[in-house]
Amino acid sequence: MPPQRVGPLPRQRSLLLPAVANPFVQDTALSTAQIVKCVLLGILLVPIRGILLSLVLMVTWPVAVITTFKHPLKGAVEPMTGWRRFMCCRVMAALGRTYYFCMGFRVVVKGKQVSSSEAPILAVAPHSTFFDGIVCIVAGLPSTVSRLENLATPIFGRFIRCLQPVLVSRQDPDSRKNTIREIESRAKSGGCWPQVLIFPEGTCTNRSCLITFKQGAFIPGVPVQPVLMRYPNKLDTVTWTWQGFSSKALLLLTLSQLYTTVEIEFLPPQIPTEEEKKSPPLFASTVRSVMAQALGVPVTDHTYEDCRLMISAGELTLPMEAGLVEFTKISRKLNLKWDNVKKELESFATMASSCHGGRITIDRFAAFLKLPVNPALQELFALFDRNGDGTIDFREYVIGVTILCRPANTEEVLRMAFKLFDTDEDERITREEFTALLRSALGVSDLNMTKLFKEIDADCSGFISFHEFQAFATSHPEYAKLFTTYLELQRYQALQEAVADEEDVDDQTSCLDKEEDSTSDKKDD
Repeated sequence: MPPQRVGPLPRQRSLLLPAVANPFVQDTALSTAQIVKCVLLGILLVPIRGILLSLVLMVTWPVAVITTFKHPLKGAVEPMTGWRRFMCCRVMAALGRTYYFCMGFRVVVKGKQVSSSEAPILAVAPHSTFFDGIVCIVAGLPSTVSRLENLATPIFGRFIRCLQPVLVSRQDPDSRKNTIREIESRAKSGGCWPQVLIFPEGTCTNRSCLITFKQGAFIPGVPVQPVLMRYPNKLDTVTWTWQGFSSKALLLLTLSQLYTTVEIEFLPPQIPTEEEKKSPPLFASTVRSVMAQALGVPVTDHTYEDCRLMISAGELTLPMEAGLVEFTKISRKLNLKWDNVKKELESFATMASSCHGGRITIDRFAAFLKLPVNPALQELFALFDRNGDGTIDFREYVIGVTILCRPANTEEVLRMAFKLFDTDEDERITREEFTALLRSALGVSDLNMTKLFKEIDADCSGFISFHEFQAFATSHPEYAKLFTTYLELQRYQALQEAVADEEDVDDQTSCLDKEEDSTSDKKDD
């Protein structure tokens, strides 16, 4: 009777996959009545609002030019004072309110904004649209974090200068470090600088949850005032995410509404504990929890990296949702890097290219590995299929590869597996050794093994060296479990033989004992 495979260890509950919400999609569907209403109102409102907005911009731009005239943005930058500060806080803020009023925005402010000395940083969430800039106007034009390229934008670049932004440059490799240093410097200036306003999520969502906060606002360890944004409108014409309406469509839809309500609520400042001052992620998590509770929404471990994975998934002809892996949670648990997950997505896309919905069945998985569907492969697939529905998605694939395969890719384990293939111990594996072993161990056909052998034999020498074997197992972690399956079989077989030998010894001993007993009985007679 052939030895039985040893069953896998029970799965950890912490790694079972919950349903993943998609905070990066805008799925508003316009009814026929709503489309007709928008068209009729748009014919009347859009031209009028367009003219009014142009007039406001014609007044605002020269005011911004005067306010920022010969005021440096680099080098020894000092906060605006005197008439410049008055022009920003009073005149520019008033013009900004007028601009948004002309767009049809009705602003409702709740709570009280504290001074810069009480809370140097304003953390605004959820960030869901380019219209969120209205919070800067309501907050009295605090400083923001902005890309250096934005200053070159016609007209609006001059407005950004009035905010005295903390500039981020893509060309500067030390940009992130310098940005954090500048935020910390302003936050600890004792109220000399205006408050720094930051959207800690770092990207737009659909306001259904709060995604992971970036740490920049919380590294200084100073009090932070949370600011909530709500758009309580029947028709959502503002949400601008990675999937949904374009910016132009949203602008036209918003201008076609009689009015658009936005609520801005200032919560009490959050003062960090000593522990939170030492741990920015902990402080960020605390502030996020407070904001989520006030909003009545859940929190998730999505980050900007999930957006990048979504875009990559789309480029690989996978559903964009395939990239929603909650990167923060997975990277924290598995110590993954962005580049590694990106490579895994490309590998998964190769398998998923012909699968509807981007999910992988065991047949497709077997075809990718060039292996037949057999008990060994079924066990491997079951370990990947962490929710047990008979298919695997990208999250299951990443978790499965990382947890189940990569630990097997240690040099010690691979060298042991290599020695099992190398039956004549000449430090190389021939085609015959390779196919004979896997055919007997896993029931793989010669044809499939020939293809696999050619892939591993990188230099086409006709045999596999250990370095080729190791390189293939490292770059194709899906095979690592299969390569080491034979190790399990050998160990189990050895264990069974040891037990059998032990039983044989016991049987022989028992027979000898019986013989001795019978001999002694005869003597007694």
